[in-house]
Amino acid sequence: MQISVSEAKAQLTELVRRAEAGEEVVLTRFGQPVARLVPEARKPTLAERRAIIAEIRAAVRGKATPGPSAARSQDFLYDEFGLPK
Repeated sequence: MQISVSEAKAQLTELVRRAEAGEEVVLTRFGQPVARLVPEARKPTLAERRAIIAEIRAAVRGKATPGPSAARSQDFLYDEFGLPK
């Protein structure tokens, strides 16, 4: 739906209701689109976020493989006194 900004002033509440219902409302000025009213994206609840995290953890569990120890991985950069080579 397209409506001019001047007409939208009088119908703002109705336009917001329509946007909440999923309709895209385009505001125009001199026939050119200048703004859109769209519904705000719904944020997941705390329970939904926890379920997503649990699902990700379950998916990656067992996929990680042990690699070389990083404790001594850069020893080649230093001499026996701990100074850079």
